Amino acid sequence: MEINLPFTYDFDRTLERLSLDPLHAIDLSEKAVRLPMPEGNIVKVKATGSTDQPKFEITGADPDQLEEIKNIFHFDRSLENIHRHFQSTNLAHLFQEHRGTPLVREFSLYGALMKSIIHQQLNLAFAHTLTSRFVQNFGEQKEGVWSYPNAEKIAKLEPPDLRELQFSTRKAEYVIGLSQAIAAGTLRLEEMKNREDGEIAAELVAYRGIGPWTAQSFLMFGLGRPNLFPLADIGLQNALKIQWERSEKPKIEEITAHLPEWEPYLSYAALYLWRSIE
Repeated sequence: MEINLPFTYDFDRTLERLSLDPLHAIDLSEKAVRLPMPEGNIVKVKATGSTDQPKFEITGADPDQLEEIKNIFHFDRSLENIHRHFQSTNLAHLFQEHRGTPLVREFSLYGALMKSIIHQQLNLAFAHTLTSRFVQNFGEQKEGVWSYPNAEKIAKLEPPDLRELQFSTRKAEYVIGLSQAIAAGTLRLEEMKNREDGEIAAELVAYRGIGPWTAQSFLMFGLGRPNLFPLADIGLQNALKIQWERSEKPKIEEITAHLPEWEPYLSYAALYLWRSIE
């Protein structure tokens, strides 16, 4: 299937960011990514157009999967309104530089939550190492593409099983405990697609191991929500320090004062600030 987008879309920058995660099956020379679908098939998304005239070839997808794929890659809604919104803000230059860069969702909701938990308070390199070990030990590989394990499998583990992969005891308990809640049907990730951000965050932070940063990360990258800004994120603070040419990181109170002018697209402000230091 071929898709043409009537708005600017920078797939090169998209693949560049996706390639930071070694679990993603990226071919930069072919401008393509292969992703595992929950139904078990592998879908390939390949750019055949340009940033100004985006065109994509999608292969391996079932017809009823196309809407989900479009939603994952932000093919189903224009980025132009977001770009225009930020032209009157103090992040205008950043949005000019990264124009057409979408907020791409993780390929599975369970994977998004596990990744957010595993990445807590770790440098990015070791965080990716741990998620890779987690997936490669308990997930599945098909046609060279890795997929996260299901919650039922992880729910049966004991903390020492993850300690062997260099998980802390506490983080191992978080991962297993949340997987048990999902496997038992207590925590229903799929149903969150139709719920409000605040309601979802309130439910998530009630679980051991999930704080505001993790809940916001899941909302952004699991559900693709457009208006989240994790104030406590050190990367965002460092990016703003550079953007605002400061000798020290700005205080949370100062950052908070700028949020109203960035709304209702806070997630894109966060994404583009992260991109500026990656």
